[in-house]
Amino acid sequence: MHRTAFRASRGRVLGRAGGMPVVELITTGRRSGARRSTMLTAPLVEGDDIVLVASYGGDDRHPAWYLNLRAHSEVELTTTGSTRRMVARTATGDERDRLWARIIADHANYAGYQRRTDRVIPVVVLEPA
Repeated sequence: MHRTAFRASRGRVLGRAGGMPVVELITTGRRSGARRSTMLTAPLVEGDDIVLVASYGGDDRHPAWYLNLRAHSEVELTTTGSTRRMVARTATGDERDRLWARIIADHANYAGYQRRTDRVIPVVVLEPA
């Protein structure tokens, strides 16, 4: 039901959860080549860039959507009434550290996810294509 309302309104209805914007991320399947839709929250918006966290709830595996965008960095994102093409990249080094600090300052649940796993949870930056 949430996805239906979100899609019909292009994110204008039910477009926030836990204080974060809800987004629909469309990736290309790394094996199938098919379009894959995932509903996520974006803990950080920096200008035109959207920042996502591939936490998978602290699981030891990366979420499928993250594996897909690593294979095919061009994605589609719908949020707050608009759909746009974006290019995804994984933040590294100082950039990741800076973004992670901002994310966990506002959304402590992500720090809890990191404590549950030995993998470094990826921070993904989506930039306009």
